[in-house]
Amino acid sequence: MMTVMRIVSFAKYGGAEVLGISETARLRPGVGEILIQVAFAGVNRADLLQREGHYPPPAGASPVLGMEVSGYIEELGEGADVRWKVGDAVCALVTGGGYAEYCVAHDGCCLPVPEGLSLEDAGALPEAAFTVWANLFDPRRLFAGDRFLMQGGTSGIGTMAIQMARAFGARAVATAGSAEKCSFLKKLGCEAAFNYREEDWVAGVVGWSREQGVDAILDMVGGDYFVKHLKLLARDGRLVHIAFTRGNEVPLDLRAVMQKRLLITGSTLRPRSVAEKMALRDGLEREVWPLLETGKIRPIVDRVISMEQVVEAHRRMESSQHIGKLLLAVGA
Repeated sequence: MMTVMRIVSFAKYGGAEVLGISETARLRPGVGEILIQVAFAGVNRADLLQREGHYPPPAGASPVLGMEVSGYIEELGEGADVRWKVGDAVCALVTGGGYAEYCVAHDGCCLPVPEGLSLEDAGALPEAAFTVWANLFDPRRLFAGDRFLMQGGTSGIGTMAIQMARAFGARAVATAGSAEKCSFLKKLGCEAAFNYREEDWVAGVVGWSREQGVDAILDMVGGDYFVKHLKLLARDGRLVHIAFTRGNEVPLDLRAVMQKRLLITGSTLRPRSVAEKMALRDGLEREVWPLLETGKIRPIVDRVISMEQVVEAHRRMESSQHIGKLLLAVGA
């Protein structure tokens, strides 16, 4: 049995160039945990922030980057759920440690690879699926018949949110940063897509909604978009924040909130308790995994890059040229 494993590491905070490959002792699963031999690890913006020193891992989490993996169960810890067996193909949401040949996950944060999907497909699922489910469906903030706006539609989360919204009966539009991306979004199922670099996306959404406004917005932008969103929302609209690339401090006119009866909320996923994540996992397995198995929803993978080329993967994400998920091939 191997006693060491390769990981992506960095000795100091900084740009993508600080990343490299090193070796460390191979992990062992603890109580209620499983050890996964990693095939693919998802790349997320949170990984970039952690590399830069702006997003430290939660207490007790692995300092190694990577918050989602797919692979095969290598070893079961004491008390692990009896549903899991050594050799099972799984994907998992983790608090860290994904950029490694072996990764420990809590058994309650693991899901089987959906029937008909590859390990590559499954590597693109956990972070996006958990995030969308937690912010739009549990608790329920998007309903059949709703008009839904996704900011950053071609991100991993965006492509998943649009598909899940449509699968559950909502109508969707989105923004993106190029004509190519907007064309992709229309093929994905958006009724309209707006290039925020070249057109007035607010006017576009107003026109699409026939001046009725939108019922729900999933936003990763914040900043000056906040006031625009308050104007776009219909009565009883829901504005859900999961990031703030244009700033976290925003002006708020309570009159607009009160007059329209708006719900303004937001969340983070990584620090949530295992119990919360298990509840989300159960909802996903019950409601979303069947949609993946029938092809009604599909993971969108931009490209797969070897772990040895992790610098290239981070630079591509920084460029925002990707459509869908970026994956590291670790043991594939």
